[in-house]
Amino acid sequence: MEEPDLHGAWRVHGTRPLYESRWLSLDLADVELPSGERFEHHTVRMPAAAVAVVFDPAGENVLLTWRHRFVPGVWNYELPGGIVEDREDPATAIRREILEETGHEVGDVTLVTTFEPMIGMVTSPHHVFVARDARRVAEPVERDEGTFEWVPVAELRGLIASDRVRNSGTLVGLLAVLSDLWVASWHSLEPPAQSFGVRVWRRCSRFSWRTDPPR
Repeated sequence: MEEPDLHGAWRVHGTRPLYESRWLSLDLADVELPSGERFEHHTVRMPAAAVAVVFDPAGENVLLTWRHRFVPGVWNYELPGGIVEDREDPATAIRREILEETGHEVGDVTLVTTFEPMIGMVTSPHHVFVARDARRVAEPVERDEGTFEWVPVAELRGLIASDRVRNSGTLVGLLAVLSDLWVASWHSLEPPAQSFGVRVWRRCSRFSWRTDPPR
């Protein structure tokens, strides 16, 4: 695959602040499109966040919380995670969040991807990790993060299909793990050691979500 062409970037002639708090900054940018059209565009900057797909030591279950989100007015399952503090490494942040929210410490932490959940207007890098070998070491110190439970990996696709996972970081993490397992199961090959699904790969053959092989 060839490197994509970077020609045609939007030009920013200036910005002016409209609102700022510890949670977000709202600006109005003077932008020019490649076609020459020029207008003002609202932009929002928010802190980076980190979430993790947390596996139990057997690699059979994932730690999810059932919680309410008042802005969209929905209940849904979410991964543990939160804001990356100033001068904090994302991997350190997700270990901290897992411990604070669930009382678990984890072993290996692997970065799956970093994405922008609303890239046209908002910048808020979301770092998605897979964490393994979780073990309970303390009581959670954050009491308003919903109810955490171990959910079998085989049930994850059903939760997504039934609209019980609405959080973008949770969707990206779970779909990445399911995709990794699905491809490995169809090719019947051991995935590479660094693959984030390797802990649960051997259980793929009994997953009910397998349908058609990749083409």
